[in-house]
Amino acid sequence: MKQSTVEITVGFFVLIGIMCIAYLTIQLGEMKWIGGEGYPIFARFTSVSGLNTGARVEIAGVKIGVVEDISLDKERKLALIKMKIQKDIKLSDDVIASVKTSGLIGDKFVMISPGGSDQILKSGDMITETESVVDIESLISKYVFGHI
Repeated sequence: MKQSTVEITVGFFVLIGIMCIAYLTIQLGEMKWIGGEGYPIFARFTSVSGLNTGARVEIAGVKIGVVEDISLDKERKLALIKMKIQKDIKLSDDVIASVKTSGLIGDKFVMISPGGSDQILKSGDMITETESVVDIESLISKYVFGHI
């Protein structure tokens, strides 16, 4: 009887430990149980070099979403970005999406510059105004080799 009580107690604490580890993994990894809430918005860029899925989407330095998918628009030969925007954030149809770098050699993220239109983008709509990544290597080579 005494051996059984010890085994049940140890099993109980092991189970609690596993549940704590699972909870911390989900919280620290920013995972969502059912994909999180939000709506998809798309944008086309000439270059998204260095941008990864899971990157932040920001307005005025505040995270409003994430980059869900990066693919190639085969018809136009442009990068197609799918962003998931928080459901309580409404974007006008004249916003500008730019790929920016945080810091000198930091991660890439998408910055949304608000517009002034009364028309609101709906789920699945396309942002038409975009600014691609600034290619530092080509700028340096133009300066070094005198092709300004």
